Amino acid sequence: MSEKIVLAFSGGLDTSFCAIYLRETTGSEIVSVCVDTGGFQPGELDHVSTRAQAAGVRDHRTVDGTRAVYDRFVSYLIKGNCLRGGVYPMCVGAERVVQAEEVVRVAIDVGATGIAHGSTGAGNDQVRFDVAIRTLAPHLKIHTPVRDLNWSREQETEYLGQRGLHIPPKTTAYSVNVGLFGTTIGGKETHDTWAVPPEEVYSMTIAAEQARDQAEELVIGFEEGLPVSLDGERMDGVALIRALNARCKPHGVGRGIHVGDTILGLKGRLAFEAPGPLVLVKAHRELEKLVQTKWQAFWRNSLGEFYGGMLHEGLYYDPVMRDLEAYLDSCNRHVTGDVRVRLFKGAFDVVGTRSPHSLFDRRIATYGEGAKAWTGPDAAGFSKIYGVPSMLAALRDRRS
Repeated sequence: MSEKIVLAFSGGLDTSFCAIYLRETTGSEIVSVCVDTGGFQPGELDHVSTRAQAAGVRDHRTVDGTRAVYDRFVSYLIKGNCLRGGVYPMCVGAERVVQAEEVVRVAIDVGATGIAHGSTGAGNDQVRFDVAIRTLAPHLKIHTPVRDLNWSREQETEYLGQRGLHIPPKTTAYSVNVGLFGTTIGGKETHDTWAVPPEEVYSMTIAAEQARDQAEELVIGFEEGLPVSLDGERMDGVALIRALNARCKPHGVGRGIHVGDTILGLKGRLAFEAPGPLVLVKAHRELEKLVQTKWQAFWRNSLGEFYGGMLHEGLYYDPVMRDLEAYLDSCNRHVTGDVRVRLFKGAFDVVGTRSPHSLFDRRIATYGEGAKAWTGPDAAGFSKIYGVPSMLAALRDRRS
């Protein structure tokens, strides 16, 4: 009886190559698993299944991981205002954890001896998959043909073509990952820090110059840090992100290019489109400013950035992540209210916030006008004492 290898399968170039190469070189039965993390359009999963069959897999399975991505990961990326480099919503790192978990589950179910993924030797995904698999199933061998051979995408395409599996040229030129929390695009222009990706690589956004000439406003409702309604209509988080994506598209909102440090220490560059996630993170950030104290906000900024970085770099299973999630839950318990957002010509702005837990209290003081909770002399005394350390330091420096 031949051994089984379970392959994380997307139907793209790299995983199609893995399916055929592993079957030919190891003689193992290949079981492919496609984990939908919210990025597939109607009919696309059928295409993935057809591609798996064409690649000769013994069994193909489809798993819906969208809800897990939102509940366990996206929720904390929103609560933590997590944007890599201040711009990128880090959609891929969360997806890889869910994908690895489901592939491991199937591998154990079918009695496989190994797990395979199509990551290259230069990117972050190889680390994310390897760490998750070794954490969850250290007894399983990890197969990585793309990484081991270090072939170019053109070489993989030629290899598949010789075996009757033809890959569209766009798939060879670009690597596109579509998920619930955004789409990332790599290849060609992203390898040159001065080049701009062409319009045809984008699918969920339009260019700002093609956007509507009229602005549009929408209202997002939050409860304890998570979005729960759009323009008064309650919906779950997954549906709300998708609805926001659709509302943002006519306004050219949601594109970006990110340059950052990879896990392996290289500089990486990618294009992305994530209109709904970008709007949600900014809306959440402005609402929490209204309800959190100065030091809550300070530590949320620090710990939220750290949490996002750990997730992005494949360290979700470190116990500190559960500690950070507990803090993010705690400091978001009052982040409830509505956020008013204006979309216009490739940009979006938060133009209003309101909350039953607001710390913006005009009964106590109105900034720039006057105070009701203290007198003028009280304020003068505070200002005098507050400046004493600076005054003493200045006196010391003048004596030096």
